Amino acid sequence: MSKTKNEVIRVIPLGGVGEVGKAMYVIEIDEELFVVDSGLMFPEDEMLGIDIVIPDMTFLEENKDRVKGIFLTHGHEDAIGSIAYLLKKVQAPVYGTKLTLALAKEHIKELGPVKGIKFFEVTNRSRMNFDSTHVTFFHTTHSIPDSLGVVFHTSEGAIVHTGEFKFDQSASGSYQPDIAKMAKVGEDGVFILLSDSTEAERPGYTTSESVIADQLTRTFHSSQGRILVSLFSSNFIRMQQVFDIAAATGRKVAVTGRTLENAFEIGHKLGYLTVGEETLIPLKEIDQHSDDEVVIIVTGNQGEPLEALDKMVHRQHKDVRIKETDTVLITFTPSPGMEVPMYQTMNKLAKAGANVLTSSRKVHVSGHGSQEDLKLMLNMMKPKYFIPIQGEYKMLIAHSRLAQQTGIEKSQIFIAEKGDIVEHRKGKMRMSGRVTAGNVLIDGSGVGDVGNIVLRDRKLLSQDGIFIVVVTLNRKEKKIAAGPELISRGFVYVRESEELLEESAQLVRKVVDKYVSKQSFEWNNIKQEIRDALNSYLFQQTKRRPMIIPIIMEY
Repeated sequence: MSKTKNEVIRVIPLGGVGEVGKAMYVIEIDEELFVVDSGLMFPEDEMLGIDIVIPDMTFLEENKDRVKGIFLTHGHEDAIGSIAYLLKKVQAPVYGTKLTLALAKEHIKELGPVKGIKFFEVTNRSRMNFDSTHVTFFHTTHSIPDSLGVVFHTSEGAIVHTGEFKFDQSASGSYQPDIAKMAKVGEDGVFILLSDSTEAERPGYTTSESVIADQLTRTFHSSQGRILVSLFSSNFIRMQQVFDIAAATGRKVAVTGRTLENAFEIGHKLGYLTVGEETLIPLKEIDQHSDDEVVIIVTGNQGEPLEALDKMVHRQHKDVRIKETDTVLITFTPSPGMEVPMYQTMNKLAKAGANVLTSSRKVHVSGHGSQEDLKLMLNMMKPKYFIPIQGEYKMLIAHSRLAQQTGIEKSQIFIAEKGDIVEHRKGKMRMSGRVTAGNVLIDGSGVGDVGNIVLRDRKLLSQDGIFIVVVTLNRKEKKIAAGPELISRGFVYVRESEELLEESAQLVRKVVDKYVSKQSFEWNNIKQEIRDALNSYLFQQTKRRPMIIPIIMEY
C-alpha cells in the first residue's frame, strides 16, 4: 500500500471491453496516467478491406505529458499490436518481460522507427517507483510465456490487472503461475480488480495443455500424410508442442507466414522455443521429404491463422497446395467476426479432400480461464471493487455474476464501456463521465483515414456494383458533344441489358439538356440530378442501388 494519500483514482478502458481484443486500459492515479496494454483487433466481416483495428488514442494524445508508463502484460497481438501507433503519439517508457518487449519491438520496427523510447525489462520481482504509486508484477499462465499481471499500489489498496490468464496445474517454466505472489497481493488488500473475462461463460476449469499434447500426439501417429497446424502467430505453447511431438514421431517442421516466422525467430533466439536442427526445415524443402514426415505450421501475414490456409486451398500459395491426404488442425477459437471465414475455409479444405480437425475434437484449449479459474482469482484477490475486462458485453455480465457468487456486492461491480470513467474520489466509487474512445481502422499505410462513410461505399460496391456515366459538353454551343457513355461494373451485364442502358442514357440526356440550355450552370447540380434520376429509375427496374458516378467533361 502506498504511503502517499491518493486523492483521485480513475480506471478508463479505451479498448478491450465489449469486444475480444484491442486491449488498452488507463489507470489514473492523481496526476499520473499509466497505460496497460496497447493491442489490436482483427476486422469484422463488414470492415471490408481493413487490415487491423486499433483503439482511438485521442485521450492519451491530449494528455501525453501525464503518461508515465506503458505496461505490457504479454506478447499477443491483442496486447501489443498497436504499440507502434501509440508510441508515435505518446513518448513514454515501456515495461514488459524479455519476450514481450522483443515482440513489441518487432511490431515497432515494421511500422518504422520511433526514437527516444526507453524499454525496461521486468520480472515478477521488479518494482517500479513513481510519484503517486509503485508498480509490481506476478507471473500468470497463458498460451505465451512470460505473461504478467500488473499491480499498482495506492493508499486505498492495490489496483490489480490480471492480464490474460488461466490456472494449469501442469504448467512449468516460463508458463508457471506465481500463485503465492497473487495470494500475497490479495492478503495485503486489493482495492480494484480488473480481470480477464474471455471465457467467463464456459463452466468448469480450462482444459490443461497436457491433454492437448496427448491429443496432438495421437493425431501425429495416426495421420498418414502431411499435417498442417493453423494457429495465431504468437501461440508459443502450441508451437513448442508441435516441435516436441514432431521430433518424437520423426517428422520435420516448416513454418510459413511472415509474423509467424518473426515470432519463431525471436522466441528461438531468446530460448523460449527449442527445436533441434534436424527437425526444422525451410518451407521450400518440404517436397524433398515424404508426406508422412512433414508438418507445416501456418498463419497469415498479419498473424491471423486463416490467410495462409485460404491461399493453399485456392492454389495461390507459392509453396504449398492442399492434398487429399493432408490433415489440417485448426487449433484456435475464432474471435467475433472470424467465425464465418473460418467455417468457409474449413468447407473448402474438406472439399479439397483434407481431414479437418477442430476444437470439437479436443485439438484446441483456451489460453483464458473458465468460470472456476476466474472464481479462484476472485477469491485470492478478494477485491473491494471489481471491473470485468477483456470480453464482449455478455462475457463481462457473466463474469460479474461469478463475482457476486464469490461475495462481491453488485453495487461494487462496474461494467464499463469504451471511454467510460470509473472514478474513486472522497471515499466513493462511481461512473463519472466519458472520454473519446472507439475504433481506428488501419488500411494499408492509412491510419484512421477509412471511416464509416468509406466502409459504407465499399459495402455498396460489393453488393450492387458501380454505374459510371460519362458526358462531354460543348459549353459554347450549349449541347452534348459526346455520350452519354454508360459503364457498368458489378451491376448488370451490358450485352443483356441494352434496353435498360438506353433508357438510362435518355434520362441523362434530358437532365443535361435542361441545364445546358440555361445561361449559366453548375456541374455539381447536373451531377446530383443525374444521380437522383438514375438512382430512382435503376432501383425501380432492378431493385438494386449501384454506386452512380457521373463524369462531365467539356471543351
